[in-house]
Amino acid sequence: MIAGIEGKLVALEEDKGLVQVGPVCYEVLLAGYAVSALSGAIGTTITLSTLEYFEGSPGGGNLIPRLVGFLSDSEKAFFNCYTSVKGMGIKKGLKSLAMPIGRIADAVENGDEKFLATLPGIGKRMAQVVIAELKGKLGRFASVSETSGRAEPTAFRTFQMEALEILIAWGEKRAEAMELIEAACRKYPDIRSAEELVPLVYRIKQGIEV
Repeated sequence: MIAGIEGKLVALEEDKGLVQVGPVCYEVLLAGYAVSALSGAIGTTITLSTLEYFEGSPGGGNLIPRLVGFLSDSEKAFFNCYTSVKGMGIKKGLKSLAMPIGRIADAVENGDEKFLATLPGIGKRMAQVVIAELKGKLGRFASVSETSGRAEPTAFRTFQMEALEILIAWGEKRAEAMELIEAACRKYPDIRSAEELVPLVYRIKQGIEV
């Protein structure tokens, strides 16, 4: 099993990166928070903690090996706990991790169902299941960042998460959308809803608000 990878980050997409190790280029699946953290690292050498799994059905005879990357061993350990929740799974788990793991672990430990329900693919029912199964088990991950010197993305509030998902649904790149949201909130610190925030983000993007 490949437990870690170190190489040059040659490309980055919404849900994966390409890491070149010598003449070989590996496709590594990434959660949204990791894509955001690595957005400025293209062309540099990175180190990821990894896990492997096979996608597909054994009965169908079409198992595809996949490599999943994390910014630290601690984050991989969190993911193993997180995906032990009934109905979660690796693909759903990766899709939902749009925010830093420390923030998500915090929400679980504090029973913050509303925040968890805003994560992609989670919703109210799954948020309740995650809290019921994991509360009290994620304390060591809460608000902890082990990103090898990288700055952890800002922990968005619920309305910012809602705005982020709207922007992504409308075709914006996650990393760019997060930067625009942060810029809008710095300029207008009294914003408290996605309905107010999204139009301001587009005004900033178009250069109307500077």
